[in-house]
Amino acid sequence: MKNFVVKTIANAGALAVAVWLIDKITLTGDSTGKKIGTLLLVALLFGLVNFVVKPIVKLLSLPLLILTLGLFTLIVNALMLLLTSWLADKFDLSFHVEGFWTAVLGGLIISIVSWALHVALPDGD
Repeated sequence: MKNFVVKTIANAGALAVAVWLIDKITLTGDSTGKKIGTLLLVALLFGLVNFVVKPIVKLLSLPLLILTLGLFTLIVNALMLLLTSWLADKFDLSFHVEGFWTAVLGGLIISIVSWALHVALPDGD
């Protein structure tokens, strides 16, 4: 359970950095508390998408992953971020990613920040 909480906080932090750095990734809310709550819910949604959908997409795109020596992972991450944005809209959360190339850059930032936070935060083992 502790590992799940740490990963969710790391995802929320990575999403916050992407929102802060990229103008076309937006998170709106009336107060800071509401923004933090929305960010945590989006992080949960993003984690769920990465847990359920991403392995299937990576398996189906395995030839492209091999052909591009793993660079196609950037496209897969962008698609997962766009799917999260679409689901956030369906759940009436105020998180939006505008466009594919914004999602590619956002996915790259989220991957780097999330990796750094996973290294820095304690593990639940």
